[in-house]
Amino acid sequence: MMNRLAGVTSPYLLQHADNPVDWWPWTPEAFEEARRRDVPVFLSVGYSACHWCHVMAHESFEDEATAAYLNEHFVPVKVDREERPDVDAVYMEAVQAATGQGGWPMSVFMTPDGEPFYFGTYFPPEPRHGMPSFRQVLEGVHDAWKERRDEVGEVAGKITRDLAARRLDHGLDRGVPGDEEAAAALLSLTRDYDAVHGGFGGAPKFPPSMVVEFLLRHYARTSAQGALEMAADTCEAMARGGIYDQLGGGFARYSVDRSWVVPHFEKMLYDNALLCRVYAHLWRLTGSEQARRVALETADFMVRELRTAEGGFASALDADSAVDHESERHVEGAYYVWTPGQLTAVLGAEDAEFAARYFGVTQEGTFEEGASVLQLPQDGPAEDAARVASVRQRLLAARERRPRPGRDDKIVAAWNGLAIAALAEVGGYFDRPDLVDRATEAADLLVRLHLDTGGRLLRTSMDGRAGANAGVLEDYADAAEGFLALASVTGEGVWLEFAGLLLDGVRDRFTGSEGELYDTADDAERLIRRPQDPTDNAAPSGWTAAAGALLSYAAHTGSEPHRTAAERALGVVKALGPRVPRFIGWGLAVAEALLDGPREVAVVGPRSDPATRALHRAALLGTAPGAVVAAGEPDQGEFPLLADRPLVGGGPAAYVCRHFVCAAPVTDEAALERELTP
Repeated sequence: MMNRLAGVTSPYLLQHADNPVDWWPWTPEAFEEARRRDVPVFLSVGYSACHWCHVMAHESFEDEATAAYLNEHFVPVKVDREERPDVDAVYMEAVQAATGQGGWPMSVFMTPDGEPFYFGTYFPPEPRHGMPSFRQVLEGVHDAWKERRDEVGEVAGKITRDLAARRLDHGLDRGVPGDEEAAAALLSLTRDYDAVHGGFGGAPKFPPSMVVEFLLRHYARTSAQGALEMAADTCEAMARGGIYDQLGGGFARYSVDRSWVVPHFEKMLYDNALLCRVYAHLWRLTGSEQARRVALETADFMVRELRTAEGGFASALDADSAVDHESERHVEGAYYVWTPGQLTAVLGAEDAEFAARYFGVTQEGTFEEGASVLQLPQDGPAEDAARVASVRQRLLAARERRPRPGRDDKIVAAWNGLAIAALAEVGGYFDRPDLVDRATEAADLLVRLHLDTGGRLLRTSMDGRAGANAGVLEDYADAAEGFLALASVTGEGVWLEFAGLLLDGVRDRFTGSEGELYDTADDAERLIRRPQDPTDNAAPSGWTAAAGALLSYAAHTGSEPHRTAAERALGVVKALGPRVPRFIGWGLAVAEALLDGPREVAVVGPRSDPATRALHRAALLGTAPGAVVAAGEPDQGEFPLLADRPLVGGGPAAYVCRHFVCAAPVTDEAALERELTP
């Protein structure tokens, strides 16, 4: 049996390279093989940090008898959803339409022409809770293919036609979202808000990063107190909960309960990049010490745990790890949870009692087998900063000796763009040039390895080797967002140029005739449907991320075509914002920037002058939604904002503008702060 996965760059696919299943990667040759053999394709989609993907792999894909049956009657194709979000999106839409739900692992049976006809997610090895076993599913699909081929073809054709006929109501002809839509979105969010535990909806509860960014910007623009309260209370609840790693920093993927106590322990780069930035923005707006601590700890977590040898940031840490160094048994959360006895073994009786009360560790536990996820309960003991620091340091050192969760070392362009933006801003806010350096190194990697001279972006790389998958819209948009943030913080105009190169690609290859945006380029591989989704998932949608980057680039450069493209793309936010604000939070955040201008700040003066640096930092700390900052010598050619902006009295000055029309320059930080407070 040929091992077709051995040479791929996806850690998820490599995890399956030694399965007895004769996996194919997603290639035209796999579908040709299905035609030649006249058998269906079995598509299995997952990702390396997915707990249930590992479970199904162990139960079914590592089973010799199951693998033999699968190999005999199907062409099995394995896809990493993080490498091929287009494939994942198209077939997940089919799964959700057919079953009313989705998730990973995603299991799809399709014709050799890629037309799906039977769907599911995780299938157990034996019938369980009303679910058929995986073997029963395989046998049923095989029988239908052999005995009822016409019926299968009709179902597949109908599903494919229905998917192709779906047309998104873009709302692009309705204009841009305004105050009315923002207020309606806020009212809708208030109805969904969990006033007891923070966040929105019930269990499982995901960090609402994009929605919180909208709420912070809306408060900054309008002083709507309810928006700030929802944002701040949600951030505090998450920071105190088990979803936040109280020892090492960083956030888990989601909470299985509504009160943020027990997480699903995988840690994703995109969550941490987004939340790092959100907490930094909350601090910028309120001065919250907790927000400052969490922003910095999350930034340090990303650098310490996710940074790769090439200077980029790995995709994820697994939820599972070995229970000890002698065992091959992997358990979710084993690396992170504690019992009272384990605290005592590390800290001694007195400090263990303090730590148990401080972190909410009980004899009953909050997780499995009497273990507890560390939290910061509201009613914990009065904080003794030195004692807490000592306890944290000793527990973290002891945890480091446990078997570590696996890491997905794949570099994803979009998520590295989000990390670049977060690290650049946090470094700029808190005088941490090391974080700005790490952001710059990741940006260098994207340019060096992912971006070609024609402005085309590759989605992934690993171990310094570029993957073969073309970038999708979110890659272009989020990388541009990262470059724009880096330009504002560093004053290096080359990042503005790279952002422009990517955004020209968005306008040329991802934009439809009415200004709508597609997730794949116009020359990308043709699937049964060209994927297109303006709503957020775990990260901002490519559509609204592109709108935000286009708007910021226009503010930097005065480019009307880029601003027009942003405004046309935001029509969908006018349509969807009041109806489903939880799922279009980033679009609402971009709309807040549009409603405020966004403001353009030009800081002129020698970089070596402390007064220039002080004005620059004050500009970065301005709370006007979506404001852009250019800093450098007057008439520095890389930044159009600096043109015709002279020094004042021979010294540094800051100009606050809208649409390149500027107020009188200011020369002190307090005056600049007033100019940048809506």
